[in-house]
Amino acid sequence: MRIAILSRNPKLYSTRRLKEAGLERGHEVEIIDTMHCYMDITSANPSVRYKGKRLPKYDAVIPRIGASVSFYGTSVVRQFEMMGTYSINESVAISRSRDKLRSLQLLSRKGIGMPRTGFAHHPDKIDDLIKNVGGAPVVIKLLEGTQGIGVVLADTAKAAESIIEAFMGLNASILVQEYIKEAGGSDIRCFVVGDKVVAAMKRQAAPGEFRSNLHRGGSASLVRLSPEERKCAVDAARTMGLNCCGVDILRANSGPVVMEVNSSPGLQGIETSTSKNVAGMIIEFIEKNATPHKTKTRGKG
Repeated sequence: MRIAILSRNPKLYSTRRLKEAGLERGHEVEIIDTMHCYMDITSANPSVRYKGKRLPKYDAVIPRIGASVSFYGTSVVRQFEMMGTYSINESVAISRSRDKLRSLQLLSRKGIGMPRTGFAHHPDKIDDLIKNVGGAPVVIKLLEGTQGIGVVLADTAKAAESIIEAFMGLNASILVQEYIKEAGGSDIRCFVVGDKVVAAMKRQAAPGEFRSNLHRGGSASLVRLSPEERKCAVDAARTMGLNCCGVDILRANSGPVVMEVNSSPGLQGIETSTSKNVAGMIIEFIEKNATPHKTKTRGKG
């Protein structure tokens, strides 16, 4: 099969591992910088061009679309879809999961466990917003934040009001969520491929930090999931329409609650902590689900 990895940096661990796994299984794998692609949008023969040439027909693409380039990145994925190329995560599913508010609303509609959440832009009654999610302490998030950036824990109602007012002054939309104290500064990253959790790790926040992101100094370790946690992760991935994703859950007294569904989860932490060949599992899933093109000829440019 001919597989394209859409990634801005070929040196990233995840990108390298996916290419290695594809080559090991006998496929032709190319890394393409998403932001350097440009599109020929026609009704007869749509194409993607790159470095002055028309890209060939690929059997599958693996989007590694960063949150900061979601709009253009998903447009490129959609163009490949128009050309009949299989994408392990469809463009509409990536866009759906990147919209934090929309994703939480969809999870809520499906009855999937999640922290009580309030959404606001300019609330007239800030105290009611805080009270409505259970009162302080609360977690306040910028709608556009990633990797723990723009996420603040407010210990008191007064602190929460001050932070919300500051965000309002920046004309920012915010999420206010209940703080799951019993999670103890840890969460669980469930790596879902297809309809099952293929690997899971527990991420523990660094001392003095409540955000467990590995980018923020958190540590990762192997964890055993309960059947309920596995089902929660798979249901969340299915709700987003994603075939490959990371589902972050917290262990609350009421059961597992979903914090986020990530359409481009990193591989380094999960492979290192579990010793599992997750990249290989992704390629294997593509083999089972992508229909190979009969023609392998490269466009003439």
